[in-house]
Amino acid sequence: MKIKKQTSETFRLGLMLSLVGGFTDAYTFIIRGKVLANAQTGNMVFFALRLIEMKWMKAIFYFLPIAAFALGILIAEFIRKKFMHSKIHWRQVIILIEIMVLLISSFVPKGELNVYVNIAISFVCSLQVQAFRKTRGNISATTMCTGNLRSGTENLYYYITTKNKDFRHAFLTYYGLIIFFMIGAITGSFFSELLAEKALLVCCGILFTVFAVMFKDNI
Repeated sequence: MKIKKQTSETFRLGLMLSLVGGFTDAYTFIIRGKVLANAQTGNMVFFALRLIEMKWMKAIFYFLPIAAFALGILIAEFIRKKFMHSKIHWRQVIILIEIMVLLISSFVPKGELNVYVNIAISFVCSLQVQAFRKTRGNISATTMCTGNLRSGTENLYYYITTKNKDFRHAFLTYYGLIIFFMIGAITGSFFSELLAEKALLVCCGILFTVFAVMFKDNI
């Protein structure tokens, strides 16, 4: 008997969400004051460095997206519980929120309001990371590259030593997500230079496709 997969856990959706993850990181770094929307480790480093330099306002500039990311994890779990038995999938609610926030952010001029945009984008990025934690059913993978690199390389080692095709399948999945994250960063850089603040509209298009595809039972 074939096990029915959730559309939200398919590899194709994982690749599209990885594109968005890389895109938003490039966008906030280039357009919104060198903050990383997804990679909070980088923001923590910048935050710590600004503290050492006693540049308090700049430290806060990096701390707020970190706090927003943490808050997003809590809100994602609240949404999951609230919409668990709803006709619309709770992960689609997450995607809708992300689309609305990115759409509004695309019309906010860069400059003094960057801090608010960074908070908003980091918040929805954390919603996405928390909601989409599996790919291909049982592989724990997100749009966070550090964890995927560790897991992918671990599975590569196991495949080399055992020749088990399940490990090959897993490490190719992890590395595929990493590659698409980097493609997203390249794409984000290109459109950020071309469209400036409006570059986020490209992400909205990708996410709308994700939202629509999730109405299907399978891909």
